This record gives sequence, structure tokens and C-alpha cells, in this order.
Amino acid sequence: MPRHDPIPPKLDRAALAWARYKRLMSWMAIAAVVAVLLSLVHLKGAGRPVPVHMMIAALAGVGLTVLLGTALMGLAFLGNASGHDDAASGKERNDDQDQA
Repeated sequence: MPRHDPIPPKLDRAALAWARYKRLMSWMAIAAVVAVLLSLVHLKGAGRPVPVHMMIAALAGVGLTVLLGTALMGLAFLGNASGHDDAASGKERNDDQDQA
């Protein structure tokens, strides 16, 4: 007699939120590298020689600003998506209800 496939386990909200956050950060790391390269191309195209310390400053300033902004905004959305905001407010979110 054939057997039914087992029902896959329901993933926890926090695990899904962390996976989405990590995926977002990996894409934004690529975006930060592109932003750094574009800023270096812009500096080089200005017609003046670009000293090494200016390249390092551009790399740190542009790259870390993009990553820090993404990390902080991502953590704000992560707190909501993982249920931490619900736990802090004392209310539990019910995903089954339609929110109008």
C-alpha cells in the first residue's frame, strides 16, 4: 500500500526572517563593492592623480556606509518579521487573520 509523503515541518518565523536578512546582506555586499568601484572610477575620472589614502578613504567611507545603512534597516525589519516586536509589546501576531 502506498504511503503519503510526510508533511514538511513548518519553519519558525525567526529562522525565515534571519535567512531573508542574510540573503539581503549578501546582495548588499555586492552593491557596496559596485558603489566603491563606481566612486573610485569617478575619482579617477576627475583628472587629478588619486593618492592611495584617498582610495582607502573612499573604500571605507562608501563601502561601510552602504553596509551599515543596510544592516541597521534590515535589523529593524528583522525584529518585526521574527516576532520580537510582538513579544516586546505583549501581543502575539496571528498570521491566520486577514489584516485589513
